[in-house]
Amino acid sequence: MSKTADIRLPDPSRWKALAFIALAQLMVVLDATIVNIALPHAQTALGITDANKQWVITAYALAFGGLLLFGGRIADLWGRKRTFVVGLIGFALASALGGAAQNQGMLFGSRALQGVFGALLAPAALSLLAVMFTDAKERAKAFGIYGAIAGGGGAVGLILGGFLTQTLNWRWTFFVNIPFAVVAAAGAYFVIREPAGSRNRSSLDIPGVVLSALGLVSLVYGFTRAESSGWSDPLTIGTFVAAGVLLLSFVLTEARVKSPLLPLRVVMDRNRGGVYLSLGLAIIAMFGLFLFLTYYLQVVRGYSPIRTGFAFLPMIAGMITGSTQIGARLMTRVPARKLMGPGFLTAAVGMLLLLTQLEIGSSYPALILPAQLLLGLGMGTAFMPAMSLATHGVEPRDSGVASAMVNTSQQVGGAIGTALLNTIAASAATAYATSHAALAATDPELLKLQSMVHGFTGAIWWAVGILVVAAAIAVTFINAGRPSATEVKPGSGSADADGVEDEFKVPVVAH
Repeated sequence: MSKTADIRLPDPSRWKALAFIALAQLMVVLDATIVNIALPHAQTALGITDANKQWVITAYALAFGGLLLFGGRIADLWGRKRTFVVGLIGFALASALGGAAQNQGMLFGSRALQGVFGALLAPAALSLLAVMFTDAKERAKAFGIYGAIAGGGGAVGLILGGFLTQTLNWRWTFFVNIPFAVVAAAGAYFVIREPAGSRNRSSLDIPGVVLSALGLVSLVYGFTRAESSGWSDPLTIGTFVAAGVLLLSFVLTEARVKSPLLPLRVVMDRNRGGVYLSLGLAIIAMFGLFLFLTYYLQVVRGYSPIRTGFAFLPMIAGMITGSTQIGARLMTRVPARKLMGPGFLTAAVGMLLLLTQLEIGSSYPALILPAQLLLGLGMGTAFMPAMSLATHGVEPRDSGVASAMVNTSQQVGGAIGTALLNTIAASAATAYATSHAALAATDPELLKLQSMVHGFTGAIWWAVGILVVAAAIAVTFINAGRPSATEVKPGSGSADADGVEDEFKVPVVAH
């Protein structure tokens, strides 16, 4: 099924392949938010209770987050192109099942299946880029496009979700994935040529698969349960304890088995470890902001779903500009830390100076728009070198699992961000309502809105702090120099003018 290419030569069809890989990535990323806007309509149509509605989001997050490492290793073992195409076809079928759902069980099941196949295709997509683009300047452009989509796809999902829900019905937020998946799968089948000699022929680490999947599922579920039941809930605490035990057991297992699911050499490199950690923290802040802005615009300001989606356009524009014009142009000239650190700080400034001043009647053009532009520019500038550095310098046989770690840090970060910041916002809103109880007698609706906005701004202060920590980690952990403009030979390494290892030629740490 898979055509192969000489790993030493640039793939002549690599730019065509990028278009189909980018399309698949857009589908996966927007699917994380497109259903959010349609959820109230689906809940009414299928009679889903308030207690169960979270499972439309949680089922996807659990399957996707829990199986990403497994999907990344399957891509290394089975072939990235084959895994990518199978993932796309499966995602399309799961989406068709979701769109045709007749009850809540069908809907929850389809979302879990979407997560399973998303966990196959997401790491396969990123690792295909990692092995197909070996020239540093071309790689910068390719990852600039990919980074813009990975960062802005969630906002695109809000726009598309609002449009489809308002003009058609909620089922089309599922059906829309089918043409995306079919076009991407057909294009990938005929265009992508996976480099020869880049596949990992070792056996599959079954204990590692079980421990990592159960550990990540427990971690993600712990945060989603904390949001609904509280941090002191016995089951929430028990879930976190179980996650800690399972993930520690996973690390100990990986250090001992012959063919580990996640070779510790992938994460023990300080550059890649710094990327995974700082990226996960930045996603915590960004996903929390998505949630608060959506609620603020729809509930406080009364925006329609479509208008809410379009209100996020400045953030998308900022991300595309930051990723393709700033990050991609500077990536071959300056070290990654000098893009990631300032990028995260720029996003933090956008939140700090503007969104912490949010009030019920705040002006969109004067306050929210410039905040989104700064956030988008900062995140776009940081995401692109982060994703490139996270997958370069690894041996080709490990590129799938290294890509899966990028997706895992994003997925776990998103789950933590939504639960943690939402809990902080709810606590702040309750405290405000209690201290302003006198207003409840004269204008209860005003008190409700003021409490909500106070909660949002309180949580955004935390998001600012998290972004500052992400910037500090990026600057201190990541010591890779700027990439040279020459073609990269996997496994090679050389020092740049600063005396540090070239970021695209970081030697693999043996274990």
